[in-house]
Amino acid sequence: MSEQKAIQDQIPGNHCFGCGPENERGLRIKSYWDGEDKTRCEFLPLPHHNAGPQQYLNGGIIATVIDCHTVCTAIADAYRQAGRDPGTGDKIWYATGKLEVNYRAPAAIDKPVILEATIIERSNRKTLLHCTLYSSGRVCATAEVVAVRVPDNW
Repeated sequence: MSEQKAIQDQIPGNHCFGCGPENERGLRIKSYWDGEDKTRCEFLPLPHHNAGPQQYLNGGIIATVIDCHTVCTAIADAYRQAGRDPGTGDKIWYATGKLEVNYRAPAAIDKPVILEATIIERSNRKTLLHCTLYSSGRVCATAEVVAVRVPDNW
């Protein structure tokens, strides 16, 4: 059985800071399908991703990885709904229409964070997703994200 390829690695021309494999200085997160309407991502923060207290992950980085994980999930889902593999045929792009993050607890800087995104609702123009970010087995953030389809030349 072949290993599953990350969603981000299937999206051509992705230079995004959070998820773009073509951005050398980015976070380069990797998301994978984990069921019909769910994806999972494991991200290992680096020491310079810290908040004011050096032992915790910066809230902006948390928001970025949630944003990128969910928007890439929406992109991959749109390709699925079109009956195509990501990156084949006409490009499909989504952008963030709404990102609402609720911070619940600090996330450790020296442990991986796990993100789980679930598609709640989809239409031709937008996808509603819920995402939970875990660190050391506890919920550190939850988010509601609206990903909006944008023109392929976006």
